[in-house]
Amino acid sequence: MCAVVPRGKITVLLTEDQIRGIFRKYDRDGDRRLSKAELKEAFKHLGSHFPWWRAARALSRADANKDGYISEEELTSLVNYALKFGYKV
Repeated sequence: MCAVVPRGKITVLLTEDQIRGIFRKYDRDGDRRLSKAELKEAFKHLGSHFPWWRAARALSRADANKDGYISEEELTSLVNYALKFGYKV
């Protein structure tokens, strides 16, 4: 999906797979789960204006077992949460 924005620039919405890849990239310690700090960095990369807040909200929405991390099993919920905000390239 493309949208024309002012000054002739074209932006493209990130796909589900692209967002999933970005989150996986920010699993800095390789434990296959995302901490709040890792989420904050991922949301910063995505362009969130308040990545610390978005990370906290994402944890509250996608962390099904409430252990403070987003596991591989919870990643789809996290990606669906992030897709709602229309992050673009």
